[in-house]
Amino acid sequence: MDKAEQIKSCFHCGEDCNDGIILHDDHDFCCQGCKTVYTLLNDTGLISYYEIDKDSPGSTIKSNHTNKDFLDLEEVKRQFIDFTEGSRNKVTLYLPSIHCAACIWLLEKMEQLNPGVYRSEVNFLRKEVTIHFNSDVVSLKELVILLEDLGYPADLQRDRTKREGGKESKKLLLKLGVAGFAFGNIMLFSFPEYLSLDDASLDSFKVLFNYLNLGLAIPVLLYSSVDFIKSAWKSLKVRFLTIDVPIALGIITLFGRSAFDILSGSGPGYFDSFAGLVFFLLVGKWYQSRTYEALAFDRDFKSYFPIAVNRIKDDKEEVCMLENIEQGDRLRLLNNQVIPADAILIKGIASVDYSFVNGESDLVEKREGDYLYAGGRQTGGAIEVEVIKEVSQSYLTGLWNQSTFSEQADEKRFSALIDRVSRYFSIGILSIALLTLAFWLWADPTEAFDAFTAVLIIACPCALALSMPFASGNVSRILGKLGFFVKNASTLERMANTDTVVFDKTGTLTKAHTTSVRFEGKTLSQAQVEMIKSVVSNSTHPLSVAIRDHLAGPIKMVDQFEEAAGKGVKAIVDDKKVLLGALSLMPDSVTQKLPEGAFNESVVHAWIDDAHQGYFLIEKEIRKGIPALVRELQVNAETYLLSGDHEGERERMEEIFGKNATMRFKQSPMDKLDFIRGLQSNNHQVIMLGDGLNDAGALKQAEVGIAVADDVFSFSPACDAILQADRLAQLADFLRYIKRSINIVKMSIVISLLYNVVGLFFAVQGLLTPIVAAILMPLSSVTVVAFVSFLTSVIRPRG
Repeated sequence: MDKAEQIKSCFHCGEDCNDGIILHDDHDFCCQGCKTVYTLLNDTGLISYYEIDKDSPGSTIKSNHTNKDFLDLEEVKRQFIDFTEGSRNKVTLYLPSIHCAACIWLLEKMEQLNPGVYRSEVNFLRKEVTIHFNSDVVSLKELVILLEDLGYPADLQRDRTKREGGKESKKLLLKLGVAGFAFGNIMLFSFPEYLSLDDASLDSFKVLFNYLNLGLAIPVLLYSSVDFIKSAWKSLKVRFLTIDVPIALGIITLFGRSAFDILSGSGPGYFDSFAGLVFFLLVGKWYQSRTYEALAFDRDFKSYFPIAVNRIKDDKEEVCMLENIEQGDRLRLLNNQVIPADAILIKGIASVDYSFVNGESDLVEKREGDYLYAGGRQTGGAIEVEVIKEVSQSYLTGLWNQSTFSEQADEKRFSALIDRVSRYFSIGILSIALLTLAFWLWADPTEAFDAFTAVLIIACPCALALSMPFASGNVSRILGKLGFFVKNASTLERMANTDTVVFDKTGTLTKAHTTSVRFEGKTLSQAQVEMIKSVVSNSTHPLSVAIRDHLAGPIKMVDQFEEAAGKGVKAIVDDKKVLLGALSLMPDSVTQKLPEGAFNESVVHAWIDDAHQGYFLIEKEIRKGIPALVRELQVNAETYLLSGDHEGERERMEEIFGKNATMRFKQSPMDKLDFIRGLQSNNHQVIMLGDGLNDAGALKQAEVGIAVADDVFSFSPACDAILQADRLAQLADFLRYIKRSINIVKMSIVISLLYNVVGLFFAVQGLLTPIVAAILMPLSSVTVVAFVSFLTSVIRPRG
């Protein structure tokens, strides 16, 4: 037995055991690292990992565990840790070795490999893993070493985006160059065949040229076409057929047939068609990627996230949009506002809700000097913070889209139907191709493999699969420019299917800024005025904003601030208790006796120092265009009004919604939630519009929750979309546009199916060569994507 036969492959990573064999459990391992990982998986009940990719699921573990002690330094950990509170931490690491389903399966089982891991989630496209872990049990350094032991060393270079920019494109161009070089030279060596030169003296040259063509075709097969073949092989191993399966089969068939012809001396083969096929497939892939880059929207919504906060500059407050926040800025955050970037608390006591970040609903109290993480929400009095990290809008929108605030996938969704059609598309194509091969082997064997290959190549579900993502991306981008910010494609689909629109009143139909505020009751002293202004200045509710703007005087420190949804606010100012809000917040001794003419106004009672002082009457101006909007919506949908105000508003609202409209007043947040559930129980698909403060539950319950944002944006994670208040009158136009866009997607699918039917019609008859099919295949998907993007731009709402 020679040496080559004695070399065995490692059971874990599949590499040759050149440096000796380590035998364990009747398996061969190339190194101690691979044996350790096998033992770890076996001991934790994850041995089925090797069944997912039987060929070679693991990555090689030959690592010298370079010094990772720097990861124990606090200043270094802070660069990598996304969130930490006590012992609970969250980190996202880039793992370049992620390459298949087995990788995902193993990395998402990390809680079974180490008891300090709560859970782990893989983003396959980004090659990233997000790990929630207990730092009392496992450190960041130990996690990185564990990943390295598993064969997934973390790339700890933070500026990965710049370093990798264009890398994949360069690889593609290199493969394209190799295929193009081979294609041109194979055609050159094939000229004797093209010219049908029968001179016997040229026979030896023909044989030489044929073998040269074979030599040129080999790197095309092993290098230029390897991505198609690898992708097909991986999908077959997980029992899933992708479009690369028929393409890879066509490539291998054409090469195999041509190699057999030359080696057997039965003919010159079809290496010109083979090289041309791969060349044009790669040209199509490159052209597709360039076209998609030109048409693509930013999937991180980096320019779409409309949060504004109060920035303190030169001792004055100013409204500052998220993208304008800089490191070192001092921000004043009010109750229910999201912390936009990592910051240090410099004034006040923070009570932070981090459920937006980690799903935990427990409030975390922070004192001056403590570190606050982006994505937390302040609940309580106003605080001042200093920004110490740049704002990452993509991080915030990633939180917005994470599963904590996302509904489960609806199998009836339109895109789910597309996914299922695309999945079975390849099965149908393979069946047609085999039938075509069988027919032509019987009718004319010389045409059989060309027809077989053409069928495999011409059919492409890419346009079918890409039409919805590109349509939703273009629609999201267009709507974003018009002030309507949609979370994701699923939201657009649900919005297109809705038949009911429910409005909240205060802050939604009415402006945040008011035309009239008056106080009825005892005469307020200046000290009491300042107390009231100080309390309402901690709230973003429209009525609080109205009172704050109406009153003059400085703002004092507030203690024990609380805001009860649908009721009001309370706090301690100058050691005196202050209550401001609805009658339900007041002690039982307070009764509501409103003066004549007060029934079109919102009422905010004031209780200071154990005495009812009176109430503010706030007349809110209806936003411009609302009556016309409601009439337009009522043509195709049912409309409802829910309000926390008293019945005195009914007459004014009937002028907008009609006398027979369903309007409910004195609605608590739970009442609004129950009303939405009642509509859904009667098979209504509901859009709920509110300010996100007193109606977060209703927004989340509705099929689509839209938060209407005024001058100071109060972002609600429960919402599916954010609509700038000055664009509310255009809501009917936006909904009409979304429904038309979904119809355009349906049209694009029809076009895609027609292309495939016509292409297959010619291919099965042997009227298409593989090269022509390779040219038409990518052009079809580019054409459909361009069609979708162009039409969704043409029919865009004006504004």
